[in-house]
Amino acid sequence: MRRGLAIFLIINALIIIFLVRSVFTLLTLLVEDGSADAIHSAEIPAPNSPRIDDRPQLIPKIIHQTYVNDTVPERWREAQKSCVDLHEDYEYKLWTDAKSRELIATEYPWFLDTFDNYSQPIQRADAIRYFVLSHYGGVYIDLDDGCNRRLDPLLSYPAWVRRTNPTGISNDAMGSVPHHPFFTLVIESLIPYNRNWKLPYVTVMYSTGPLFLSVIWQEYKRGRASSTIAGSSVLGGGSAGGWDGSEAGRVRILMGDEYNKQPWAFFRWHGGSSWHGKDARLIFWMGKHWMLLTASGFLIAGFVGLGLWWIYGRVLLLGERRRKGNKGGPSVWAQRIPLWKAASAAAYELIDRHEV
Repeated sequence: MRRGLAIFLIINALIIIFLVRSVFTLLTLLVEDGSADAIHSAEIPAPNSPRIDDRPQLIPKIIHQTYVNDTVPERWREAQKSCVDLHEDYEYKLWTDAKSRELIATEYPWFLDTFDNYSQPIQRADAIRYFVLSHYGGVYIDLDDGCNRRLDPLLSYPAWVRRTNPTGISNDAMGSVPHHPFFTLVIESLIPYNRNWKLPYVTVMYSTGPLFLSVIWQEYKRGRASSTIAGSSVLGGGSAGGWDGSEAGRVRILMGDEYNKQPWAFFRWHGGSSWHGKDARLIFWMGKHWMLLTASGFLIAGFVGLGLWWIYGRVLLLGERRRKGNKGGPSVWAQRIPLWKAASAAAYELIDRHEV
């Protein structure tokens, strides 16, 4: 019995280790606040400060945005205009569906089949922003994010993304130099992460959206190459690597105050997320009640474990009965041992004597 118990516990431990390993990166996001790579307020010169001119410009002066066609909806034109007007010396690129596909077909033909077959249009909108940042460099801004001040101070960092709630990073405002290793890793990971999770919101978030980007960010910081994350390399120059610890490869994090929560913030939100469906309400509810759901998960896992232990005990007793020949003895099920009690050696000895 002791040997059987040990085997049972080892098997369950291996299952738990496998499950934890499978979602380890997601678990690390629960405790990741981005503070180690945060762009602090003290680093950022005030608007119109002469200090801005003293900072190096690493990211090219290009603003990227995406939409289905060239006719941006009225509700986002004010936000779009605020960014264009504040940055007259920047190149402005609006990536329509046609232009996006043309770039992929011309420069990244290995990705064209995946790009064309995404089930949700927002997945193509997500994917193209990673490709244009990797290819051209510059700053990507969602159409529902208006500019509150010039972005020049953010051009001093090789790459940056913004912190989001409750955890991880978002893909609605990002900046990068061309061919930054992080965004190279991101585009290389898109094909392996292209899975259908049945719920559209989950599928988008984990295949191209902020959750996908957050997972790749965590893997990148741990220095894991895409061949480890995704299984194989699809880029011509070999696998993209994880962060080597250099400042050039570092991804800085724009925190909430600097993003849009303060008068000196870089952006103002104008409302969006029009792609969210009914399933998103369930996900948002789960996000607000994650502690309750986590506790419920552990409770359910406990009941499942107890159930497996009960079944295991019954199987052992049944096997013992068959081994003894079952000559006129009482049913094993009549001799079941209470779930909350451990059977002593004496109890099993009595069973054995009774069944002989």
